[in-house]
Amino acid sequence: MVIYWPSTESYLSTMDIHINQKPLSLPEGATVADALAAYGARPPFAVALNGDFVARTQHAARALQPGDKLDVVQPVAGG
Repeated sequence: MVIYWPSTESYLSTMDIHINQKPLSLPEGATVADALAAYGARPPFAVALNGDFVARTQHAARALQPGDKLDVVQPVAGG
């Protein structure tokens, strides 16, 4: 007898957000830090969630909602 048991991943609900105008699917309950890791962001950078600045100390605590828009901005040196 063979019993098929789907992986737990099939039970995870996902949500769609945008980072720098690019779509990204994440598990529900994901945080700003999770999104930045999935996007591959490398410091230094500043982050805005739906147009509001998010301090680095809040990245791990700030939960995302479906449809959220993250902007990741890296500094540019010039003279």
